[in-house]
Amino acid sequence: MAASDTLAALGIDLPPVPSPAGAYVPAKVHGDLVFTAGQLPLVSGVLPATGKVGDGHKLVPAADAKEYARLSALNAIAAAAAAVGGVDRITGVVKVTGFVASVPEFTGQPGVINGASELLGEVFGDAGRHARSAVGVPVLPLDSPVEVEVVFSFA
Repeated sequence: MAASDTLAALGIDLPPVPSPAGAYVPAKVHGDLVFTAGQLPLVSGVLPATGKVGDGHKLVPAADAKEYARLSALNAIAAAAAAVGGVDRITGVVKVTGFVASVPEFTGQPGVINGASELLGEVFGDAGRHARSAVGVPVLPLDSPVEVEVVFSFA
């Protein structure tokens, strides 16, 4: 099934590609790969939450952050699709790097970034299986709880 058909079956519309917040492009093609810039979980240009991931008052719960990682991956798909001429040109997912702004005692970064990995698997099937890093960091741009970069293959 084509990725566009899978997205439609899942009831997912690709969002518009967010404008870069600096001197970079949202995605860059090199050979048969497309590298996305770090994607935040922006929805209509707005972060659904800000702050650090962890357990406790005024912290972003890990379950919410997992959904934000999913949104970030959706934004990465949109950026890659725009760079290569459509989502159906994407043939696979090579590597995901996920960053989680978290309190020092939080060690659940892999579970948070599973939100991105699971979406990529839903959309691309076996071609969505990828290598991955999930990294805890003290702060991300705009105080986002998560940021995701993806390397896709395309034809």
